[in-house]
Amino acid sequence: MSFTSPILVGREREIEQLDRRLAAAREGRGGAVFLLGDPGIGKSRLSAECAYQAFDTGMTALRGRGGGVSADIPFKPLCEALLSYTRTKEPPDDPALMPYLPALTTLVPEWRRAGVADHLESVMVLAEAVLRLLAVIGRDGGCLLVLEDLHDADADTLAVVEYLADNLADVPAFLLANMRSHAGPARSVAETCAQRRTAALVELAPLPPEQLARLTAACLEAPPDDLPRQLLARMERDTGGVPFVVEELLAAMADVGALEHDGRRWRLNGDPAIDVPTTLVRSITLRAAQLSPSARELLHTAAVFGSRFPVPMIQEATGLADREVMDFLRAGTGARLITPDDSAGDWYAFRHALMAEALRSSLIPAERASIARRAAGALERLHPGLPGEWCQIAATLRLTAGDTLGAAGLLADAGRRLLDDGAADLAVTLLERAYAMLGSAPADLRANVLQGLLHALTESGQADRAFALAKDLPISGDLAMTIPYEMDLRTKLAWVAAEIGGTADGLAHVAALRRLLQINPDEARTAAIDVIEAQLIVPDHGVLQQSPQRMAAAEALVRRAVEVAERVPLPEVACQAWERMAMFSRTRGFDEPDRCLTRVVSIADVHGLKLWKLRAMLRLTVNHALRTGEREPLEEVGRAAAQAGAISLVHSTQASLVMTGVLRGEYGDAHELAVPCVESTIRLGHTAYTQYLLLAQATLAAHQARRADMEGTLERFRRWGGESSLHMPVVYGLCQAMCALLEEDRDLCGEMLTRARKWEDDNPTIYYLTGRYGLGVLMDVLAGRAGATECDAAETTSAAELAWNRTFLHLARAVLLGRQGDPERALTAFGRAAEAARPFPLAHHLGLRLVAEAALADGWGEPLVWLRTAEEYFHQAGIPAVTGACRAMLRGAGAAVAQRRTGREQVPSGLRAQGVSVREYQVLALLAERRGNVDIGKRLFISPRTVEKHVASLLQKTGLPDRAAMYDHAAELMRHSPT
Repeated sequence: MSFTSPILVGREREIEQLDRRLAAAREGRGGAVFLLGDPGIGKSRLSAECAYQAFDTGMTALRGRGGGVSADIPFKPLCEALLSYTRTKEPPDDPALMPYLPALTTLVPEWRRAGVADHLESVMVLAEAVLRLLAVIGRDGGCLLVLEDLHDADADTLAVVEYLADNLADVPAFLLANMRSHAGPARSVAETCAQRRTAALVELAPLPPEQLARLTAACLEAPPDDLPRQLLARMERDTGGVPFVVEELLAAMADVGALEHDGRRWRLNGDPAIDVPTTLVRSITLRAAQLSPSARELLHTAAVFGSRFPVPMIQEATGLADREVMDFLRAGTGARLITPDDSAGDWYAFRHALMAEALRSSLIPAERASIARRAAGALERLHPGLPGEWCQIAATLRLTAGDTLGAAGLLADAGRRLLDDGAADLAVTLLERAYAMLGSAPADLRANVLQGLLHALTESGQADRAFALAKDLPISGDLAMTIPYEMDLRTKLAWVAAEIGGTADGLAHVAALRRLLQINPDEARTAAIDVIEAQLIVPDHGVLQQSPQRMAAAEALVRRAVEVAERVPLPEVACQAWERMAMFSRTRGFDEPDRCLTRVVSIADVHGLKLWKLRAMLRLTVNHALRTGEREPLEEVGRAAAQAGAISLVHSTQASLVMTGVLRGEYGDAHELAVPCVESTIRLGHTAYTQYLLLAQATLAAHQARRADMEGTLERFRRWGGESSLHMPVVYGLCQAMCALLEEDRDLCGEMLTRARKWEDDNPTIYYLTGRYGLGVLMDVLAGRAGATECDAAETTSAAELAWNRTFLHLARAVLLGRQGDPERALTAFGRAAEAARPFPLAHHLGLRLVAEAALADGWGEPLVWLRTAEEYFHQAGIPAVTGACRAMLRGAGAAVAQRRTGREQVPSGLRAQGVSVREYQVLALLAERRGNVDIGKRLFISPRTVEKHVASLLQKTGLPDRAAMYDHAAELMRHSPT
C-alpha cells in the first residue's frame, strides 16, 4: 500500500486563491504567488493541483524545478519549464517577440538560428524575453508557470523571477513559485515582491487536528470514524501537522507491524515508540535496507547526486550491469523511494527531496566523498569535455568529494564558456565562486581565474567592481600575470572606462599599457589602445567642446589605428576606429561620416561582424532620415536588428523612428510604437533610451498643442534624469518652443529658444534639432533681430543639412528677400522651403502661417492662399489658436473666410485653399453638367440670384475669365474627384 493521500486535504483557502489567480490570468491580468513552507508541508502537491486546474481550463502549464546538485546551473528551473513547450513547437511568430528570440536560446538552444546573434546582452534582457514569451503563450487561454524548489535556484534565475513578478500585471500569465520557509535569497526576493505588492506571499501552515484526521483517513482509505483514536492522537502529537511526515509515519508503522488492517478496519498493535523526526530517516533507510546491496549502492549514488538523477550516470559510477540497474529501478519504485521523472526520458527522481536528504545523512562523510568522486568521474567519461550544465554539476560533485581545486577549475571553465556565449552576468557568479575557492592555489591558476572574472565584470557592466579588483594589479608576486595577459586585461578595462565615462581610470590603464608595450612591442595591441585612448580624450557626447589640439591628437591616434588595423588586419579594431572617425568628422558635415560608416559596413561584411554592420547601418540611416525625412531605410535596419536579437540596437532604432514619425506628422504611428517601447526600456533599466523616448513622446504632444500631456511626459523625463542629459536643448527648442508657437505665444516661444541656445553655449553638442539652426533663425528674422549675416552663418553649419532645419532657414531667407523688394528670389527661397518640408506637414503649414504675415506686409507671394491652406490644416489638426490667427489675418486682409459647414471635407484641398465654400462647391459640381442658374437653384433650394452670386465668387476665387471657362474647369475637376 502506498500510504499516499489521493486527495489534497486542508488547503481549500489556498486553492481558492490560486483559482482566482488562474481566472485573472485567463482574462489578461497576470500575477505571481510565492508558496513558502517547511519540507513536506505540501508545497509541491498544491503546485501540482494548481497545474491540473490550469490544464483543465485550457491554459498552458509549464513546470520547472531547482536542484541542489545543480544549483550553479544558470536558469535550470526556467529551462525545464520551457522544455515541455518547446520540444514540439517552433519559436512563436510574433513581432513583439522576434528581437528577443536570440536571448531565449540561452534557455532553448534548439531555437538558435544560423546568422543570428547568440549573445546575451544581460539577464534583464532574458527576463524581458521570458515575459514576452509568456504573453504570447498565454494569448489564447492563459499560461501558468510553476517553478518548484526555488530555494535551490541560482541567483540569475531569482533575478528573472523577480522581474516577472514585477511585470506580469498586464500579461495573461500566472507565476507560481514554491520554496522552503528559510530559503535565504529566494525568500528575500519573495518578500521584496510582496512589499511592492507585485506578488502574494502564501506560507503553508501545519494541518490542524481535524484536517490531520482527514488526511490520515485518506492515506488509509478508510472513514475517519473507523480509525483508532490512539492513531489519530499519535498523528497529532508526532507529525507536527506536516503531510509528508504523516504519510511516512504511517508507512513506518505498517512496516514494523505496529499498524495493521484486519480485513475490516485498521488497528494498532501496541505502541512501538517510533521517534519523530528520526522516523523519516529510519523509515527511508529501512526501505533502502530491504533492497539488494547493488540497489543500495545505486540508491546512495543517486542521493549524493541530488533529488533528481540520470540513470546512465549512476550506472557508470557504480559499474553495475543493465539488469541490476533495471532491478533497482523496479525495487526503488516499489519501495516508494523513487519515481520516473516525466520531464526527461532517462532521469528518475526521489518521491520527495527529504528522501534524498535522509539517505545522504545516513552516509558518513568519507562515503559521501567517495561516491561523489566516482560520480564526477562517471560524468567526465559519459560527457567528454563536460558540455553545458554537466560542467557545473561535476564541479559540485568535486566539491562534495573534497577536491576544491578541481571544483574551482570546473566552475572557472563553465564561467568562461558563459562569457564566450555573451552571458557575462552568469559568468560573474561562477567565476567569483571559483576565485573565492582558490585562496592557496598555485599563482598561475589564481591569475588565470582572476583575469576571467575581471573580463566578466567589465562585460556585465560592473566596471566599478572590476576597477576595484584591478586597482593594484600585480606585476610580480603570487598573482603576477604574463605581460600578454595583463595587456589584454588592461585593454578591456580601458575600453570599459571609455564606454562609461571613467576617464581617469581609463587613462591610467592606457599609461600602464604604453609602458608594457615599450617592453613588448605589439602593433596590434597598440592599434587597439590607440582607438580607446582617442575615445578617452574626446568622449562621444562632448565633441564640440574639445580644444582643437585635443581633437587633432585624438584624430591622429585613430588614423594611426586605422592604418594598422586595415593592414594586419584587425577587423574589430578597424570598425571601432572608423566609427570613431565618423564621430569626429560630424562637425564637418555628414558626407565624411557616411564614408567612414560605409567602410565599417564593408569590413563587417567581409569578416562576418553582424553587430558591427548593424551598428554602422543604424548610424547611416539615422543620418539619412535627418537629412531627408525618409524613414524606410531606418525601418529596414530595425527589422534586421530585431532578427539578430540586438536589443540595444532595436531600442535605438525604435527611438529614432518615433522621433522621425513625430517630425513627419505621423502621430498615431509614433504613439503606437513609443508606448510599448518605453515600457520595455523602463523595465530593462535602459535609461538613455527611456530618456529619448520620453522626449519624443513629449514632442509628440507638443506638436499637437497638447500642453498638459507634454508637461506630464516631461515630468517623467525629468524623473529619469533627463535634465542632466544632452537632450535638454531639444526639449526647449523642438518641444516647448513649438508648443508655445502653436498656442500663438511668441514670447514664450522666444524664451524657450533662448534657453536652448544658452544650454548649447554651455554644453556644445552635435544634436542639431534644437531650433538654433532653423526655427530660431526664422523667428529672429521675423522679429527683426536677425538678418542676412545670421542666416548665412546658420546655412554654413552641419545642422543646415537637416531637412527640418533647412525648411525654416529657406523661409527665413524668403522673408529677408521679400523685405528687400526681391519677390522673385523670395518665391524661389519659399519653393526650396516647401521642397525641404515635403515630409513634414506641420513644419510646412506653420511656415505658411508665419511667412504669410511677412508676405502680406511686404507685398510678395500668395499670402492669402497660404493662409487658407494653413487654416484648413490647423482646423483639421484641432489646433484652434493657429486656426484663429489665420482666419483673423484673412479678415484683416479683406479676404473671405470660409464658413465651417458640414460637408467641408468633401471640398478638394486645392479649392479649400482658394477659399471655396461648401455651397460654392455644390454649385461648381452642377456647373460641370452645364446647368443654368434656375436649374441649379431648384436642385439646391436657393434663388437664381443667389446662384449667380456664387458663380461670381467662384470666378473671382479661381481667377477664371468667364462662365464658359468655369464650365470646362468644373467638368475637369469632377472627372478627377474621388467622389
